[in-house]
Amino acid sequence: MTQRNIPLRNIAIIAHVDHGKTTLVDEMLRQSGAVRAGSEMAERAMDSNDIERERGITILAKCTSVLWERGENPVRVNIVDTPGHADFGGEVERILSMVDGCVLLVDAAEGPMPQTKFVLSKALALGLKPILVLNKVDRPNATPDEALNAAFDLFVALGANDEQLEFPILYASGRDGWASLAIDGPREDLSALFGTIIKHVPPPPVKEGASEEPFRMLATTLEADPFLGRILTGRVVSGIARPGITLKALRREDGEIERARVSKVLAFRGLKRQPVEEAMPGDIVAIAGFSTASVADTLCDLEVDDALPAQPIDPPTLSITLSVNDSPLAGREGDKVQSRVIRARLFRQAEGDVAIRVSETDTGDAFEVAGRGELQLGVLIENLRREGFELAVSRPRVVTRIDENGNELEPIEEVVIDVDDEFSGVVIEKLSMRKAELAEMKPSGGGKTRIIMHAPTRSLIGYHGEFLTDTRGTGVMNRSYLTHARHKGAIEGRRNGVLISTGDGEAVPYALWNLEERGVLFISPGEKVYQGMIIGENAKNDDLDVNPLKAKQLTNIRAAGKDEAVRLTTPRRLSLEQAISYIDDDELVEVTPKSIRLRKRALEPHLRKKRAKAAV
Repeated sequence: MTQRNIPLRNIAIIAHVDHGKTTLVDEMLRQSGAVRAGSEMAERAMDSNDIERERGITILAKCTSVLWERGENPVRVNIVDTPGHADFGGEVERILSMVDGCVLLVDAAEGPMPQTKFVLSKALALGLKPILVLNKVDRPNATPDEALNAAFDLFVALGANDEQLEFPILYASGRDGWASLAIDGPREDLSALFGTIIKHVPPPPVKEGASEEPFRMLATTLEADPFLGRILTGRVVSGIARPGITLKALRREDGEIERARVSKVLAFRGLKRQPVEEAMPGDIVAIAGFSTASVADTLCDLEVDDALPAQPIDPPTLSITLSVNDSPLAGREGDKVQSRVIRARLFRQAEGDVAIRVSETDTGDAFEVAGRGELQLGVLIENLRREGFELAVSRPRVVTRIDENGNELEPIEEVVIDVDDEFSGVVIEKLSMRKAELAEMKPSGGGKTRIIMHAPTRSLIGYHGEFLTDTRGTGVMNRSYLTHARHKGAIEGRRNGVLISTGDGEAVPYALWNLEERGVLFISPGEKVYQGMIIGENAKNDDLDVNPLKAKQLTNIRAAGKDEAVRLTTPRRLSLEQAISYIDDDELVEVTPKSIRLRKRALEPHLRKKRAKAAV
């Protein structure tokens, strides 16, 4: 059977964070023979990005392909592993438009979670008929029947039609590599899963004679390759793509934007992308050769004039300002410090990520970046610092709208919290103070309570650290965008002031030891500090200027070794996301490849007083 005649199935694996998507795809690759038996394959092979591996999350949607040959005829299954975080929902929305079915993974112990709801609503709206896989049924606290009932209720709540409600159900353990049609069925391999996919997922909707028509493909993802340049991935709607042909790119609002010669047509085969001589209608392929075309553009033959419809994307909910680092320590660690370099990199990011919006500000050396949430923006900044950029980052702000009556609308998120019963009271109290409303509260077994609240996005900025403290690190909080609603009014911000350095130099142990009684320190002895840099949190609610450079005065009587050695408490180190959500409106986070520092916008004390008076 030739490559042309092999039947196709295009599916997406969708699920909440950490419900086992990427691990299941690993096993599908192994058992189908896409990865040779006994060969070395990294755990979570689809998470190829460094940050994905470190954090154990999927950020970028990725394609792979397996050939299942255990039935009567071989079938090629193109699999897309999608992110579980709503912050990366732009990836999910685009990907679902190029598949014909999806496998919905639900943890048999946790049941459907907020991001399960998010990705499932997108799939149902596109008319996809999901296959439900109850994963991790071998866990001691698994309750597959409850998870199944909760999943069915979720389908109904999201408006699934009768066909979508007749979903096949499988019980599985992705880690152990088995799936079964019954809870007490054979636990051998993933044959039941592959069989269900081939039976229930329709082949790509390719009409008769589509290969004879002009070539058309909607670009769904974009990435840069150092050798091939821009690579655009999508599903071929009609025609045949071959290396060497000339295609054009159409944008719905602008018409033709570029003509280019196709340098490579790449198909997904296992974990690799392999050059092919032709791509048929229905297949998911990547095309190289374009220099301007981007996501949501139509790549087509020169005779085609109409662009393909693109899936609308949910709007950004948070924005931050990224500006040139102008601190006294600027330029010492990074090599990309100019505004034009930062501008080019940010606009390149916005081209490939439709969930991010970049706009210039009046100053010329600062840029406003809007995205889905703190995690998405934090990952972007982390990528920039690893590439050698130095930046100053502002506190996140919510993206508001104005309705037809002139009312200001702000984004509201659904917050689902699982905590031990003893902590439910303090969590509800803290969130209620932040203008959140209780939607549902119920026991979730094992001495835990599930709390569902609707909270303004701005009230959740910086709350996660406080939440972990209140629940002693045992609570689990998940958020997803719900809607825009009337502005909820003022919300109390950070209660504590900060300790601000009054001088430039290296922090001295003796000085820090004397400052410990004033609050919590963020720095260690020997670290470089400068005037206006935040070195700790004040125990009181006002800012305090302090001198971390003050050395011990030595005399003949007070010799260096006379007093016992200074013992300092370990400083509190803030991660990038924690630092960004910690700062106030008059503060910035200085981000370099090696350091994360907090500072005041105005470094000199008299300028800070002047700005404070002007703000009153």
